[in-house]
Amino acid sequence: MKIDNIKLKPGEREEKLKKIAEEKLHGKCAYLRILRKSLDARVKSDIRWVYSIEADRTVRGEQEKVFLQAKEKDRRVVVIGSGPAGLFCALRLIEHGFCPIVLERGGSVEERTEQNDRFFHGQPLDEDTNVQFGEGGAGTFSDGKLNTQTHTPLNRDVLDMFIRFGAPEEIAYLQKPHVGSDNLKNVVRNMRRHILHAGGEVHFHCRFEDIVFSGGRVVKAVARNTKTGERKDFTCDALVLAIGHSSRDTFRMLAEKGFAMEQREFAVGVRIEHLQEKINIAQYSAWHTLLPPADYKLVSHAGERSAFTFCMCPGGYVMPAASECGGVVTNGMSNYARDGRNANSALLVQIKKEDFDRGGVLDGAEFQRRIERAAFAAAGSSYAAPVQRAEDFLRQRKSVRFGEVLPTYAAGTCMCDINLLFPESVTSSLKAAISDMGKRLQGFDHPDALLTAPETRFSSPVRILRGENGESLSHAGVYPCGEGCGYSGGIMSSAADGLRVAEKIFEKYNA
Repeated sequence: MKIDNIKLKPGEREEKLKKIAEEKLHGKCAYLRILRKSLDARVKSDIRWVYSIEADRTVRGEQEKVFLQAKEKDRRVVVIGSGPAGLFCALRLIEHGFCPIVLERGGSVEERTEQNDRFFHGQPLDEDTNVQFGEGGAGTFSDGKLNTQTHTPLNRDVLDMFIRFGAPEEIAYLQKPHVGSDNLKNVVRNMRRHILHAGGEVHFHCRFEDIVFSGGRVVKAVARNTKTGERKDFTCDALVLAIGHSSRDTFRMLAEKGFAMEQREFAVGVRIEHLQEKINIAQYSAWHTLLPPADYKLVSHAGERSAFTFCMCPGGYVMPAASECGGVVTNGMSNYARDGRNANSALLVQIKKEDFDRGGVLDGAEFQRRIERAAFAAAGSSYAAPVQRAEDFLRQRKSVRFGEVLPTYAAGTCMCDINLLFPESVTSSLKAAISDMGKRLQGFDHPDALLTAPETRFSSPVRILRGENGESLSHAGVYPCGEGCGYSGGIMSSAADGLRVAEKIFEKYNA
């Protein structure tokens, strides 16, 4: 029996669900599964958790999914990148009988954690192992949100895989599931161990540098060990490009080889921080001590350009996310508990092709780079980030003190006028959005809200074109995949695209 629209008050225990199920079943409940759990906070005086459940008087077991084995499963498939797209592609290939080879320019998740900590405390940036590059991709050092705007049966497979490798089981039914950066590290490590145990390969510090074609098809991926400089060739029948949105050197190599590519519009802006307690009160009113840290999602059309919040991290931290020497980049993350003092979110403005198009397919990446380098120079060329109180930003004056919100950016901050880092169309739209969003979320426009700049890696500035069979339109045997190639945005949709590409490869070698 499926039972919908069960409402519990904040603080009520979920054991009550079983009692409700037994009333409906007219007997003892031996099986109960939560299908959906969401928070209805539309009426702040009557906030409720809303559940859908499945219940039965007899025990029910889970059926294991069976995957067909490819007829030509000895084909060599090389996957470039071990972010969500690359990992999930490799895992699905294994389920179909392949033994994929994963090449990752950065280090393992354990190495990344250590290297990032050194960088945050003043040591040199490693351009291959950082918040953007390395095992797990950029998503590993994020909130681990698994919400998505795309609707595909593959989303369920993604959630099941995450749970299989150690993510909390609640992500299967929460309206806004998240894993947390601390849990993601363990999940990613477990995925790597499974790939190796199943006969696949994972090569770290292995930067992809070239592709060799013969007879009109890919035959070899060329990589270089970033520690020793040694070149290594990997023969392959199929090559998956799960390279991530920050692989600008790879984009350039692919463009020089004549890959069918196109410019993509993207967004840039800042990270905005508030006290998490103030966000809780604004969203929940008197219920705030009984509920999880509150989030928000806002859009404004008050300015010249549309502005929106993205990747909101309750109880989180602003991350130093540079991947190129001489540039500052920010991102947001939070652990599973979301128990930090501040809330932060990207506050972004749409960038149009007319803003960056100079006739080259990589002009968008260069636009991003100019902002990152301007921020680096403005903050003293030390990877500290420019910061500014919201009130001072609105009045175009450099801040001289912090207010109630203190920065969480770990590599240091420098008070600057952020207006000087962006085109006027961006800064004017950010200002209009802050004031406009403050009308809908109390305190969003608080004078002490803190802006940290810049957020430039919202999405890939290029798309590598592919056909219905998943292959590049210009180079047979190459499969563009995930966020870096312009086919997803975030952990969930990137992982789903990895599964999608793996299925295309299976179809090809199972015909």
